[in-house]
Amino acid sequence: MMQQYDRAKQECGDALLLFRMGDFYELFHEDAKVAAKALGMTLTSRDKNSESPVAMAGFPHHQLDSYLGKLIKLGHRVAVCEQVEDPKTAKGLVKREIAQIVSPGTLTDTSLLEPTQSNYLAAIVSPAKSSPQFGVAWLDISTGRFLLATVAPHELQDLLARLNVSEILIEEGTDEESLGALADGKITTRPAWSFARKNADDLLLGQLKVLTLDGFGVDEHDGNAVRAAGGIVQYIKETQNNTLDHIDSLEKYCPSEHVEIDQATWRSLEISQTIRTGNQDGSLFSVINRSVTPMGARQLGIWLTSPLRNKAEILDRQDAIGELLQESAARTEIRAELKNVFDLQRLVGRATTGRCLPRDLAAIQKTLATLPKLKSQLGKLGSKLTQRLEVDMDLCEDLQTEMKAALADPCPAQMKDGGFICEGYNKELDGLRKLAAGGKQWIANYQKTICEQTGIPSLKVGFNKVFGYYLEVTNTHSDKVPTDFIRKQTLKNAERYVTPELKEYEEKVLTADEKALILELELFNGLRSLVQSHANRLKATAQIVAYVDVLAGLAELAASQSYCRPEITEDHSLMIVEGRHPVLDLIQPTGAFVPNDTAIDEDVGFIHLITGPNMSGKSTYIRQVALITLMAQIGSFVPAKQARIGIVDRIFARIGASDELSRGQSTFMVEMTETARILNTASSRSLVILDEIGRGTSTYDGVSLAWSIVEYIHDHIGCRTLFATHYHELCELESIFSGVKNYCVSVQEWEEKIVFLHKIVAGAADKSYGIHVAQLAGVPDWVNRRAEQILSRLESKPDAQSDSTRTKLSQPNSSESGLQMTLFEISDHPLIEKIRNLDTDNVTPMKALEMLSEWKANVEQERSHSS
Repeated sequence: MMQQYDRAKQECGDALLLFRMGDFYELFHEDAKVAAKALGMTLTSRDKNSESPVAMAGFPHHQLDSYLGKLIKLGHRVAVCEQVEDPKTAKGLVKREIAQIVSPGTLTDTSLLEPTQSNYLAAIVSPAKSSPQFGVAWLDISTGRFLLATVAPHELQDLLARLNVSEILIEEGTDEESLGALADGKITTRPAWSFARKNADDLLLGQLKVLTLDGFGVDEHDGNAVRAAGGIVQYIKETQNNTLDHIDSLEKYCPSEHVEIDQATWRSLEISQTIRTGNQDGSLFSVINRSVTPMGARQLGIWLTSPLRNKAEILDRQDAIGELLQESAARTEIRAELKNVFDLQRLVGRATTGRCLPRDLAAIQKTLATLPKLKSQLGKLGSKLTQRLEVDMDLCEDLQTEMKAALADPCPAQMKDGGFICEGYNKELDGLRKLAAGGKQWIANYQKTICEQTGIPSLKVGFNKVFGYYLEVTNTHSDKVPTDFIRKQTLKNAERYVTPELKEYEEKVLTADEKALILELELFNGLRSLVQSHANRLKATAQIVAYVDVLAGLAELAASQSYCRPEITEDHSLMIVEGRHPVLDLIQPTGAFVPNDTAIDEDVGFIHLITGPNMSGKSTYIRQVALITLMAQIGSFVPAKQARIGIVDRIFARIGASDELSRGQSTFMVEMTETARILNTASSRSLVILDEIGRGTSTYDGVSLAWSIVEYIHDHIGCRTLFATHYHELCELESIFSGVKNYCVSVQEWEEKIVFLHKIVAGAADKSYGIHVAQLAGVPDWVNRRAEQILSRLESKPDAQSDSTRTKLSQPNSSESGLQMTLFEISDHPLIEKIRNLDTDNVTPMKALEMLSEWKANVEQERSHSS
């Protein structure tokens, strides 16, 4: 057994090996120690008395999904080694083989996957002298979505951030540092030959069943991307050990066709998850996702990761959403039908990988049965996109008819007990079932007859796996047992017998049951093969359903939140009337969010400097402008009364403080690195939002940097920019540069209090109100009062560091005197003046003691008054 285990372990490499032994999965050696710690299992050992006992841990086989999920979430690769022979018929040791190697990027089990998120396995091939760009490919094995791209080095981490890949394959010797922090903990190193170009070409052509990759838009510049895609196919063929027919297409991703969003922007705008929790809740995706099916939710996620730059495509989506918004009855009916749709994409993936169960096939059948009504509703709509979707929707009626005739309803979840094939579908199966049912009835009648013949009322017919059917008679009636009964087993209070007649029917019943189950499994495998043969049709239909779901969901969102259809233009304008932050607008009470206008064009000015206090809404405002722009370019309606969006090529956001201590980068270094990225890659068509640039260093350094950054954007880039800042000195730029305009957040002062109006108006703020914010945050009153004194002194004396006057403010409950250190140096006190004027050469010792006593009394009196 251990030799068999060692061979399997050698085959699966660094994966944890789950070795099936009867009703348990066992792990040995170092694997057992790792799994026991990760899963909280008891660690035991074999050969406890030897000098080197073998570590061992295990769990019952029916808990595989639970334990497998935990190990995968912790980042482990796991090999599942199954018994591939029936222990009853096996000669000698039961044969075992690795059924699959499961890793974070190769999950197909729906219980281990997040329904609304794609789960990508990526591969990266680093640049070489002949190919200066990265080759990237990514695959969602659960749905078969397969893409490749050729990207510049600075675009790689941005792509990984948007995709949120689960696992990354790289070639041995690759510099992992070049892949960035997003790859940490997700790397799987592969041998160089698995990325070889010739091997990649052969694998891809075989997998996709084509003679050339030209039809997928791949050209001679995509060599590294092809190598990456080939590396993925090699990996899944090694680890999955089954057919992968649903991976039948390859899509070339062209960055120039989509809005580029770097990783800092993706994080700052909280598009797919929040910064605080790292979860979907509270993100842009979570609040605009009104999809009914998991397929629709994943498709919306795909749209958000790759907003469009093609005006015609954007308008097609807008037309479809607008029509569904107006045709509320059709929208309601479509969404009602979608509730009957299962996750067809992943169900097809499970069927083609050989891991589906009867209930999975039943879900495919029920989904296909829903399509005619869905297609009918689409046929009533007139937009170009919905008409195309209706025409292309394949109802797969032949497949649906066959599956409905074959599968029982309701369908059992498991196959072991049978019952998943309908009566009337197969005559042979019906005959076996009838025979088995008749035999069981015969046994019941036989028991009644024997009881009457023998006069033993307690006689009963039982069954176990060792003896089969038997007659059990208690010792009380042993004298009534007929001579033709054959004794098989003696119990404490009874005897068990068989008769030739009982054994004959036993063979008929058991054989019929067993044959029926075997035939059911054969019929099920035939249905599964039928689904596999129609995988490309089912995938295309599933994609259409996902599109319909997203369009109807965005129309429902627009209807419920009073969104408007933005005008999409090719110019550099950005005009928003009463715009709202899509997340805050939804989670705050109705009417609580204060809308704001935005007007950016050549006449108004393309750089807006926004000043105002903390907590007043500057960051919210600039974020909402970026999110509204993003939503417009996926084709969605937007949270505003009116909007005109000039198509952007990139969205950049530099917001908030963060550091990367593990990489030796301070908060300010990260800030400057991200700012440099913006200044070096933004174009005149970009949208840039910047918040508090320069705050991570000294005041003079910060102001100087912020000033020069605004100048550079104005003179060298000329892009639409929202620059929120506390540096009021920057407001002078409006008088120097024609493209710079000042805006501020309105603040109302009332009875020594301030009220943030959250309204953006023209002009510059004259105060920061930082101390008021500190009060709202609960900073101790002493600190706030002292800060007000220091602020007053600083504002009244520009050269504050030369100020030698002192402001007294004692600390409550302190034993110290009222003499306080100022911000810069100690200030004068009457006692100090007396000491300074004392003629020490002529004062007598007695006089000195008297003066010292007097001064001490004054200080104590002063302290008493201040406390």
